[in-house]
Amino acid sequence: MKLIMFGVDDKEVPYAKEWATKTGNEVKLVREQLTTSTIDLVEGFDGVSVLQTSKIDDPAIYTKLKQFGIKQLSTRTAGFDMFDLELAKKNGLKITNVSIYSPRAIAEMGLTHAMYLLRRIGEFKERMVNDADFRWSKDLVSNEIYNQTVAIVGLGHIGGATAQIYKALGARVIAVTRETSVVYAPYVDAFVDLETALKEADIITLHVPLTSSTENMFAAPQFKQMKNNAILINMARGQVVNTNDLIAALKNHEIAGAGLDTLGDETTYFSKKVSPADVPADFKELVAMPNVVVTPHVAFMTTTAVRNMVQVSLNDIAAIVKGKNVKNEIRF
Repeated sequence: MKLIMFGVDDKEVPYAKEWATKTGNEVKLVREQLTTSTIDLVEGFDGVSVLQTSKIDDPAIYTKLKQFGIKQLSTRTAGFDMFDLELAKKNGLKITNVSIYSPRAIAEMGLTHAMYLLRRIGEFKERMVNDADFRWSKDLVSNEIYNQTVAIVGLGHIGGATAQIYKALGARVIAVTRETSVVYAPYVDAFVDLETALKEADIITLHVPLTSSTENMFAAPQFKQMKNNAILINMARGQVVNTNDLIAALKNHEIAGAGLDTLGDETTYFSKKVSPADVPADFKELVAMPNVVVTPHVAFMTTTAVRNMVQVSLNDIAAIVKGKNVKNEIRF
């Protein structure tokens, strides 16, 4: 069997090679993403894996995949919004993701952001670096996690892992979710609606997929309902938060801080080396704020997660090529 991986990063290479050796299959590694310029590389292969920061929305790509006899498209991520599902369905392509690669990786990054903000580290750093001010200022007294109310929006695998961590640290955990999870219910003190969460939470951490109902889920109306000492953590998709409204809320002191691993316009520069002139103004404005911490969509980057992302994706491709069903198939 011959498989091809697009958007390959150095950290993925050893795990792809390990899988190929173990299974006896061939895996071609391509640094570039799957586009109209690289689609012809697929010819002669049996399956395709991608890691995209850009949309795969050109009909010509899906048409050619069908022509080349490809039956599936697999993303090495939990999110699959880079695909056009209608075009995939039209061309007989099954879509798979890696729904569970390491929920703890993302949950721990969210906690890291929250603790950085809760203990005012960025604000201390700004004073020390810019003003040589090392005083124990009363306006920088911080809170401890055990007396915080943490609202988890989206209680899937990652949100559930986040609930476990905060509960273990002694926080009051509330959750906004479409379905009450039997698995994670023991780590949640109360299931609430979004309006209640906005009013009660000291920390709000987002773990929802990007859909038409979650796009701009957090915008000016939501920020105005939050406590002015509350922190927003986004470990989901950038478009779940309206960036311009977030910046305004921070400037107007409607909320106290934000930890962001994703941004709405990240596809133009995250995971790339770009010219300083190409870095968007909203990113520059956010990172200049001492009460904001931004990471370039790297919450997943642990050895456990990267191995699982590569090898689960390749396992699912191989199974589909052999005519088998897989649990990670996205149901249209």
